[in-house]
Amino acid sequence: MEQQAYHMSPAELKRLQETQMELIAEVDRICKKCNIRYNMVGGTMLGAIRHKGYIPWDDDADIGFLREEYEKFREACRTELDPEKYYIQDLRDTNGYRWGYGKLRRCGTEFIRLNQEKMPYGMGISIDLMPFDNVPDGAFARQWHFLRCYIYRKFFWSRIGKDTAKHWWQRLCFRLMDLVPMEYLVASFSSFIDQCRQYGQTELVRILTFPTPKGEGFFGYERRWYDDLAEYEFDKLKLPGAADYDGYLTVKYGNYMELPPENKRKIHPISKLTLLSEQEGMAENGKEI
Repeated sequence: MEQQAYHMSPAELKRLQETQMELIAEVDRICKKCNIRYNMVGGTMLGAIRHKGYIPWDDDADIGFLREEYEKFREACRTELDPEKYYIQDLRDTNGYRWGYGKLRRCGTEFIRLNQEKMPYGMGISIDLMPFDNVPDGAFARQWHFLRCYIYRKFFWSRIGKDTAKHWWQRLCFRLMDLVPMEYLVASFSSFIDQCRQYGQTELVRILTFPTPKGEGFFGYERRWYDDLAEYEFDKLKLPGAADYDGYLTVKYGNYMELPPENKRKIHPISKLTLLSEQEGMAENGKEI
């Protein structure tokens, strides 16, 4: 039976964003305590510059780390996270998880992406934790690296693509790809991460299993956008982001200050949403109930 999409009301979207703000604040707390560098990326960085907070229709948040900092954060979460409130997921730690970046999730909630209902791991409201890995400097090496990233991304997606791809031959390809044991994929991808570390301080970095923009950012993003940081307002928080935000956002979005038409405003289709109760939300925010 085909799953039906669930459409959030504006009030539900606001409460979703409030829960994600709680998760962002937790990342900020851990990073400050453990001396870990991170920065806003993607739509979160765009929101900070264009809206001083969330893009009004956005339903996710993106936090970036250079690989070494991501691994420090992943390790810090083992002792710093309150397991009654939060949990972190990563390909190497979470059974059945198929993405090459991490997620920090809120206990007691659900945010289930459409067509991912059968995935065997918790799907609470989350923010994305994006590790940026080294991209080799040589022209041929960059092309080979890009191809490997693309292949890994398709293999990880195959569990979903085998049922949802548009064409029969795509579904067939994904079914064959999904026969590869997950343990092998994780081991192979972990080896790929280690290889990227050996490139050293390269000019470009990227999320290995996340698409890159066409044009100037095709092979990756300038490392300086993750090294040279400044603080920006994001709602009630002050969060780090690229000092050269204009260069970064221009490569990623083009004319980033222009609002897209309503039919181009991206949201993630979901099949189920469970928010914190209003009493829980007020309690977490320190309000009387």
